[in-house]
Order: sequence, then C-alpha cells, then structure tokens
Amino acid sequence: MRASQILVVDDEADIRDMVQEILTEEGYEVRVASNAAEARAIRAQQDLDLVLLDIWMPDMDGISLLKEWNRENPLSFPVVMMSGHGTVETAIEATKLGALDFVEKPLSLAKLLRTVGHAIEVGRQARAQRIAGGTQSPLDVMGKSRPMQVLRDQCRRVAPHESMVMLVGEPGSGRESIARHIHALSPRAAGPFVNMVFTGLSTGECEKKFLGCELEGRLEKGCLDEARQGSLYLNDVTDMLPETQNLVLKVLQQGRYAHVGGQIDQNLDVRLLVSARPEIETRLADGGFRSDLYALLAAVAIRVPPLREYREDVPELLRYYTDLLADSGDLKYRRFSVAAQNRLRNYPWPGNLQELRNLVQRCLMLGDESEVSLEEVEGALAPYTAEEPLVKQDLLAMPLREAREHFERAYLQQQLQLCGGKVGKLAERVGMERTHLYRKLNSLGIDFRSLGGDENDA
Repeated sequence: MRASQILVVDDEADIRDMVQEILTEEGYEVRVASNAAEARAIRAQQDLDLVLLDIWMPDMDGISLLKEWNRENPLSFPVVMMSGHGTVETAIEATKLGALDFVEKPLSLAKLLRTVGHAIEVGRQARAQRIAGGTQSPLDVMGKSRPMQVLRDQCRRVAPHESMVMLVGEPGSGRESIARHIHALSPRAAGPFVNMVFTGLSTGECEKKFLGCELEGRLEKGCLDEARQGSLYLNDVTDMLPETQNLVLKVLQQGRYAHVGGQIDQNLDVRLLVSARPEIETRLADGGFRSDLYALLAAVAIRVPPLREYREDVPELLRYYTDLLADSGDLKYRRFSVAAQNRLRNYPWPGNLQELRNLVQRCLMLGDESEVSLEEVEGALAPYTAEEPLVKQDLLAMPLREAREHFERAYLQQQLQLCGGKVGKLAERVGMERTHLYRKLNSLGIDFRSLGGDENDA
C-alpha cells in the first residue's frame, strides 16, 4: 500500500515546515505550497489523498481556491481547512463547498493527527466505493486537455435524453468507458448497463443473444431483456453482418421484439449506445452498412479522440491506472518517475488507453523498485518502437501475391503484439471478422498462442 499523499497549503513558512515534519514522521508523504498558484501546480502533477488548506493567503484565499477546484471537477480527495481567525460562518461555507473538516490555529498536535487520520480514511473508503461500483472512469480524471473537456461536455449534454448515441473512435480509445459514463449520468442510471459484443458470432447466435430464446418452456434472456429500463451498449457495429443489421433495424423501427421461438411481443425499453470504428464511413459508402440503420444509430454521433491527441493528460492517466490496479488488483504501488512520464507523454500510443493500462499493469507486476524508471519504460516500449521498417524485404522485387503475404504477416504480427496476443482484440483492431482472422493467421503461419493468446480470449 502506498503512503498517503498530503498537500499542505499555507503562506506561513513556520506552519508549513512544522506540519510537514509532523506528518512525515507519521508515515505520510507531504508536499507544501505557499500560495494558490503553487497548490494548483502540485495538484496537476500529483494524485493527492488530502489537502490541508489555509483560508487566508495573499494571492487567493482558500475558500476561493476550493470553489475553483469544485468548478473544474468534483474533488477526488478530502480537504481540511485551516485558519487562525475561524468563524462559524466560514466553517459552514467551507463545508458547503465540499471541505470535510475545519481546524483552528494554533494547531493542536493531537487534533491535527486525529483529523488527518479520519480524512485519509474517508477518502480511502470513497475511492474503494468508486472502484467497486464502477462509477469512476478515465473520463472522470481526464479534463485538463481541450479534447477531453469537449468530450465530457458532449457526454453531459446527451446523457439526459433518450436518443441513440454512436461513439466513433479507434480500438482501445475507451469507447465503452464513455458509454458507461453517459449511462451513469442518464435518468436510466439505476438500471442495468449491458454490453453486447458481435465479434465472432454467427447470425443465429446474434439473434439469440440479442432477442433471447424460448425453448421447451424455458427462457434464455437476451440482451434486450437484460438491459430493460437501462442501457444496451452495442460494442463496435462496424463489421456487423448484413442479416444482423436487418434484425436490429427491424427491432428499432417496430419498437418491439419477440424471443426466438416465442410468440409474445415485448416492448422495447432500453436506450441504445453504440460504438464504431472510423472505418464505418467507408463501410457506409461501399454499401457494407445500411444507411437507414446508420441514420438511426448515429442520431447523435460523438467522436472519441485517440490518446495521441491529448497526450498532456498521460501523467494523470498513469496515476489513475496505477491507483486503480494497485487498489483492486493486489499489485504493488509504484510511482512513475518524471523522466518516465515525460517519455510516455511523447509516445504515440497506437493502442490508446488500453495500451497505456497494459503498460501500467506490466510495470506494477514486474518491477521491484518504488519508482518506475525511464529505462524500465523504454524496455516496456521496445517491442513497439524499434526503428525498423515494417517489412525488411524489398517488396518491389517480389510477385504481387508474395509481397502481399509478406506485408500481411508483418502487419498482423505487430498488431498482435500490440493486442497482447489476444485475437479478439486483434479482430476489433484490424477490422476483420474473427473466424476469417483465425484462417488468415493460420494461412500465414502466425502462432498467436506463442504471444499468450487463446482461442477463447475476449
């Protein structure tokens, strides 16, 4: 378990030094700031567990800073206000703004330690509840970059309505997390969120999974049943089979459906959230995707930017995934060094958020030091950043068929590495139906099992 991170904001150097010394001796990691500007900078660099905030400061008072932080994002850490001129009215105002407690100066050592211990425990419990309940997503912590501010604002605007929403973005960009975020903000938040994946399913399997099936008096619920009064997320419809497109369109147009093998119509009571890859525009243009179905599903279309477009948020995302995996995955907490964070800010992230999460998990699992070094990060990125051409052979000297096979083999091998050997993820990433992809890998002699893949992976 990592040491709790505390920020002490006070314009009096003696008080800053005293509190830092006392709390450090108690096992906390303590940073100090003499004004609001320094506090903002530290908050931007570090994931905090508690802030001790002085009310009276020269550039901006603590109450105003607390208001500013609350306007940007709901606070993810508790705040305890400090003042030598405390009044009941000031304490009430601070509490209304989200402050957990209020301590008066001169500080009582016993009172300070009691208050800090209580605040740290409250913050820890709140974080555990967010993780266990799935209420926090990367979208909650990403916000300083312009693309994420726009995305979060769009989600907030569409969430209260019943309209279908299509999230268009690259594999690994967090489309499902964003769909869950919209669901959590919607009037259907108390209902279920059901994820339906089409990849690898035949037309008949899709029909049963979508509609449900009645057989010999027994009902196997489908996704439409399970998502009743909630949200149904259609996970990447880009390569949806024509027969499945027809089925989905019919249900949406009629507003009702019947179980496979059943006779009674069920009213449609779900909100549809849909994801697609950018290639869906090509599928639409060449007739591979029905334009009337697209018009329904994309009643509201939101572009999900790839991670390379908001790389300034990478340090914050590293902290988010580090905490998430350390708290819920029984992994040792490790901090990424400044040099490592800077390197990762300048990495193009072809696998987007999923690749970043995998990298954090790998570093927490395999490293021993308390800090993840630049060298360790370079080693983790090495398979993806080697300065070699995709194909070493001179393709122009080969017949077309042989050149195509060389390119396909090299392309799929590198993509498979980025997907951690998972064929299901590879199918989504490269835009191929899973059964066809297995045949292609076998024909090219690519052994996905050697990379840890499994025929049953997701």
